[in-house]
Amino acid sequence: MNLFDVYPLNDIEIVKASGSTVWDAQGQEYLDLYGGHAVISIGHTHPHYVKRLTDQLNKVGFYSNSVKIPLQVQLAEKLGEVSGKTDYQLFLCNSGAEANENALKLASFYNGRKKVIAFTGAFHGRTSLAVSATDNPKIIAPVNSTDHIVFLPFNDEDALKKAFADFGGEISSVIIEGIQGVGGIREASVSFLQLIRTLCDQYDAVYIADSVQCGYGRTGQFYSHDYAGVNADVYTMAKGMGNGFPVAGISISPKFKPWHSMLGTTFGGNHLACAAALAVLEIMEQDHLMENAKNIGDYLIAELRKIEEIREVRGRGLMIGIDLPEELAQVKKNLLFKQHIFTGEAKPNVIRLLPALNLSKEQADQFLENFKIAIKG
Repeated sequence: MNLFDVYPLNDIEIVKASGSTVWDAQGQEYLDLYGGHAVISIGHTHPHYVKRLTDQLNKVGFYSNSVKIPLQVQLAEKLGEVSGKTDYQLFLCNSGAEANENALKLASFYNGRKKVIAFTGAFHGRTSLAVSATDNPKIIAPVNSTDHIVFLPFNDEDALKKAFADFGGEISSVIIEGIQGVGGIREASVSFLQLIRTLCDQYDAVYIADSVQCGYGRTGQFYSHDYAGVNADVYTMAKGMGNGFPVAGISISPKFKPWHSMLGTTFGGNHLACAAALAVLEIMEQDHLMENAKNIGDYLIAELRKIEEIREVRGRGLMIGIDLPEELAQVKKNLLFKQHIFTGEAKPNVIRLLPALNLSKEQADQFLENFKIAIKG
């Protein structure tokens, strides 16, 4: 049997990792400023994380949600404390797409409606409804197509007001990334997020804050949307939540009332997943990683903006987009194969930085120095 060939692969095999450093099979060392799509939040193979998982595996790795799992209660309490949403409720699942799928379903259960507002540049996942709310027709199969999704221009307040005026009581939810990742590190404006909150309140629609990539402390606040000073009804999270272990969740405001079998999952919230997620929150709290993400992010953004070849630097905290002109399209490849630094990308020519939240200033300086070299070819 062969692998189903859907991933364009770099000819690199990672065999060892520690902190923000990884090594390939030939012993070459790389600085990791991408963390596998923003997944590595506390650094690779953090000792406390490894011990938490190992200790749990030596007790019980998995049992289903048909029994009490105290680790789930502990995780909900810790997540409430660290995020500041102590009165919210937690539903645990396995991936960002599944989190968004369940959030959209929960909203529809709540108000009995079908229409969803999403935005240009959005990426919400690859499951059926989440992919339909993703602004990429190429990955939406015919079976996923639906007329329930209304795409509006990102940050266009007039278009949003008109949509609510036109559809009003038909709108179930509005789903938005605080900072678009795949869309090129584009930040929702404060006034736009506040308008979403106002209109959702006015029409009894549900405000879903997709925090899968932009959340979990990456911007210096737990949920990136919080910079707007209003609460969402549902926050979705995944990626950095488990530092590489598949775990996701939705944080649900008190106005939603659960009933048995409303949502469900086999693997969501299993013992190992909860141990991984608890380890991440414990390290984030103990090592002040949200503060570090803000400080190192501010430093990187300020220094990058001094480089005249860059068209624009966007983002917040350690979610940074470097928009380059077409003639510098080779920079990402140079960084990987010449300077040995992993970064991400967004089309057409944006380099995405999504490193671990404990990235040091020395590592930030290492990147800046090598980035200037990569620009020269």
